[in-house]
Amino acid sequence: MSMSGLWCVVPAAGRGARVGGDIPKQYLPLAGRPLILHTLDRLGSHPGIAGLMVVLGANDGLWPGLTELHGKPVHTVLGGAERCDSVLAGLRGLPADVAGHDFVLVHDAARPCVRKADIARLIAQGAAAGGGLLGAPLRDTLKRANADGRSEVTEPRDHRWRAFTPQMFRRAELERALQSAATQGVVVSDEAMAMEKSGFSPFLVEGAEDNIKVTTPADFALAEFLLEKTL
Repeated sequence: MSMSGLWCVVPAAGRGARVGGDIPKQYLPLAGRPLILHTLDRLGSHPGIAGLMVVLGANDGLWPGLTELHGKPVHTVLGGAERCDSVLAGLRGLPADVAGHDFVLVHDAARPCVRKADIARLIAQGAAAGGGLLGAPLRDTLKRANADGRSEVTEPRDHRWRAFTPQMFRRAELERALQSAATQGVVVSDEAMAMEKSGFSPFLVEGAEDNIKVTTPADFALAEFLLEKTL
């Protein structure tokens, strides 16, 4: 792993349709500025991160044109139809001095409250384990619903985790895993799923449960509250 830090790919090509409106979710205001800027600020200020690769949609007219943050480079590249396509584009767009065996992080643009201590823990434990992701053991009782929205059965929660980001893998291994999934026509929901399908067992690093993904309008109020408490 480079002593100067890891690059972080931030897929931001999605429309965030669940929030509604014409403005993509990542550009909606949170505590006075676009959501994505809070996320990038949290990442860029972390000493373990060397640079940011932001993956944008083809017709993105809202990106503020950042090229540097906290003295670190910010690059952009165009993404694809699915998150996995965008992450692959981001990996391929990384600077040439990011070697295939170097670790890279991938982080959701809509997770502005990730704790710096959790990023540090992921970097340390993920590197030692050959790759990993932040997550949290499932603590709630888990129900499976039927088509009518009624609880049909209670699922076991043992060994079940909620997956967060950042996720951390070697650049070449993650590229191959994502490309393999795409070739097979499999849409993976996160990088760890692609790695699992390629025979890897990513290490689960427990992180704070307030590393929320801002998805609904109510999440914006919660994220604004959390931002001050999750440095």
